[in-house]
Amino acid sequence: MSIRVILAASAVVAFAAPALAVAQEPPAAPAPAATAEDAAAEAAFEARAGVFETRMEEMTTEMQSAAGAAGGDQAKLSADLDAIVARYQPEADAFAEELKAFIASKLAGMPAEAQAQMSMAGPMIDAQVRGAPAKAKADTLAMAVGAAAGTAAGE
Repeated sequence: MSIRVILAASAVVAFAAPALAVAQEPPAAPAPAATAEDAAAEAAFEARAGVFETRMEEMTTEMQSAAGAAGGDQAKLSADLDAIVARYQPEADAFAEELKAFIASKLAGMPAEAQAQMSMAGPMIDAQVRGAPAKAKADTLAMAVGAAAGTAAGE
């Protein structure tokens, strides 16, 4: 799953859910307008998300190169991919913490129902972000095994 999909899912829950909850419940008071500080924080987070996505794309490219260089040696490929994961995992963990903090900063302004939805979705989103390097490794290994099987079948 791409980082954009993960972020879109969190955005849907974080920003659309309040609108749905408000539509279902009569509003108690008008919602405060977003401040310039809120807009700046969101823009900064979106920029950070873009950087993270770029880094994950670089990691995927590096993994694909490692698969080509391994020449069908699955043990070498797995070891090379483990080294790549080890280099990128701290970035995934750091971004997951940033995402968690960003979501937490939005929770206070949400209706109770939206807070509950986000509280349930938050751990899943966190796991997906933290698991991005491992998932890329698994996808690369699966692609390499599939390519090897296709080559063997064609011989």
